[in-house]
Amino acid sequence: LRFSCSVWGGLVQAGGSLRLSCAASGFTFDDYAIGWFRQAPGKEREGVSCIRGSDASTYYADSVKGRFTVSSDNAKNTVYLQMNSMKPEDTAVYYCAAAYGYYSPKYYLETYGMDYWGKGTLVTVSS
Repeated sequence: LRFSCSVWGGLVQAGGSLRLSCAASGFTFDDYAIGWFRQAPGKEREGVSCIRGSDASTYYADSVKGRFTVSSDNAKNTVYLQMNSMKPEDTAVYYCAAAYGYYSPKYYLETYGMDYWGKGTLVTVSS
């Protein structure tokens, strides 16, 4: 599979919003789960959000609940991460990853059990 992630404006002020897009080719999105992960400098990689293509079920890390929203356009094989009310601690390299969607989004987010990883995208939130 081939993944691409894009972001409009890598530098965002605290309280602002940013949308990340991740697209994949060579697969049927309905069969997969797409997850967003991030890694801040000196920190461990953590799961942010995940959506399963078959039923659009989602799961969010506690740190982003109510602020971030994951959605998908199945026809375009694209997943979006809408990030609102951003905080400086959201600063990290964000990764989009895919896995066969047999398990729940919660499972993938907590175990990092993804099969394909896209290239990281840097997001910086200034205070």
